[in-house]
Amino acid sequence: MEIIKNIKIEGVHTKPIVTDVFYKENHQSKKVIIFCHGYKGFKDWGAWNLMAEAFANSGFFFIKFNFSHNGGTPEQPIDFPDLEAFGNNNYSKELDDLGSVIDWISKNSTYANEIDLNDISLIGHSRGGGIVLLKSKEDLRVKKVITLAGVSDYKSRFPKNEKFEKWKEKQVYFVKNGRTHQKMPHFFQFYKDFEKNKKRLDIEKAAQNLQIPQLIIHGNNDTSVLIKEAEDLHKWNPKSEFKNIKNADHVFNIFHPWKEKTISKELGEVINSAIIFLNKCS
Repeated sequence: MEIIKNIKIEGVHTKPIVTDVFYKENHQSKKVIIFCHGYKGFKDWGAWNLMAEAFANSGFFFIKFNFSHNGGTPEQPIDFPDLEAFGNNNYSKELDDLGSVIDWISKNSTYANEIDLNDISLIGHSRGGGIVLLKSKEDLRVKKVITLAGVSDYKSRFPKNEKFEKWKEKQVYFVKNGRTHQKMPHFFQFYKDFEKNKKRLDIEKAAQNLQIPQLIIHGNNDTSVLIKEAEDLHKWNPKSEFKNIKNADHVFNIFHPWKEKTISKELGEVINSAIIFLNKCS
């Protein structure tokens, strides 16, 4: 298997998009999957590398990347050395970054013999689930979309009432990262960008207007993004498929760092369901 790590893609927001590709080199065109991580996530979190290998072993060309402002750097793509970038991230930047990755693979001569550009699918976890749904609505190159524990809206996640007023006044609020113990900043630009781009960032409207096959995967033990959000997505697009993973938490019973050589049973179910869906909807 070919695994190329930490390729630097130039996006439109000054910082590079650090990207990995996984595939079996056989000069046969493969369906392309682009995976988006979630909030406080990164491309090498937990078992995402094992997941990438599983898709590549099943004949896909798998791409995963760090959003340009996720807090990682090309030199240190794991964790969050650049908290200033993290604080300046927003949903619009993530949508633009995903567009830059689609542009990059679409124009890439290195992998031209290995990819089928008429078969590009997006997979997004958590907050990244919202990003892939929005991008699928606005980019005709996307042919299928899968959300893993995906969110159904963004507005409800901002601070409210006194907390919001304090955020507006101070122009920053901090969230503690339980694993790294960092105080992670959110600058007020995050909310201002959302207000400015509300139509573009309307997940409900995007789901209602999707014209491509959609698979919604969610764990029934998810306490971070409740399964009701998956049910809402399914309700907004009744043509979508909905897979409930029994006993799975928000990250399908994986954690970071993941030292095992195999994935959890629940993440295995996620991957198998996704492969069946992507091969069926050809």
